[in-house]
Amino acid sequence: MVLLLDIGNTNIKIGAVVDGKIVRTWRVATDHKKTADEYGMVFMDLLSSQGFSFDQVEGIIISSVAPALNYTIEHMCSYYTHIKPIMVSNKINLGMNINYINPAELGADRIINAVGAHYSYGGPAITVDFGSATTFGIIDGEGNFLGGAIAPGIKSSAESLTNTAAKLPRIELIRPKTIIGKSTVENMQAGVIYGFTGLVEGIIAKMKAESGFSNVKVIATGGMSELVTSGGTKVIDVIDRALSLKGLLRLYQLNK
Repeated sequence: MVLLLDIGNTNIKIGAVVDGKIVRTWRVATDHKKTADEYGMVFMDLLSSQGFSFDQVEGIIISSVAPALNYTIEHMCSYYTHIKPIMVSNKINLGMNINYINPAELGADRIINAVGAHYSYGGPAITVDFGSATTFGIIDGEGNFLGGAIAPGIKSSAESLTNTAAKLPRIELIRPKTIIGKSTVENMQAGVIYGFTGLVEGIIAKMKAESGFSNVKVIATGGMSELVTSGGTKVIDVIDRALSLKGLLRLYQLNK
């Protein structure tokens, strides 16, 4: 069994791979206060719930955008599985080129999304990850990363609105039926949800035009992807919540 770990700012996505296929996935909260042993117990419970154990783990690959947590997770892996994990960065075999002024700046999360998109859907393609930030990336037909854009995340934008304007309440992030809201909550929901839908549509349209690619497939991933696409937007071709794990699996195969 191979373990895939995608450490984000909010959640850690975990995938268990058997015979080259992702057979089970989990999400746990990213908690910088947890020790290696506490994470070890969490992982042990998750694996045992599906009849797995640490003894069956033969490889681990980790993508992380939370560097303060890396030592804890690496130590947990080494102690409980006796395996040194592969850490995703531009220094490993990515199977693609990174067209960045400084390739080391590109986040591991965007690398695995690009690899996962090319491996699963081919190219050219645009990835949109609705996470703590909303990230866009574009790859060419060979899977090379050409660049992208980073916008605020939906949740962080809604929280910022509440924290900045004293009289505005916290809201549930659901799509209102109409753009013209009849209450403060509906006004805020419309502004956030429809606003982000417009942002996504605008950026994707400009990326397609600037790249000059035809037949670009747009793949969305991340916890808020369904919320933005539920309004019938035509720019998203595929929603793949496991995109990052598919990228990790491909990178493991290239680097094991």
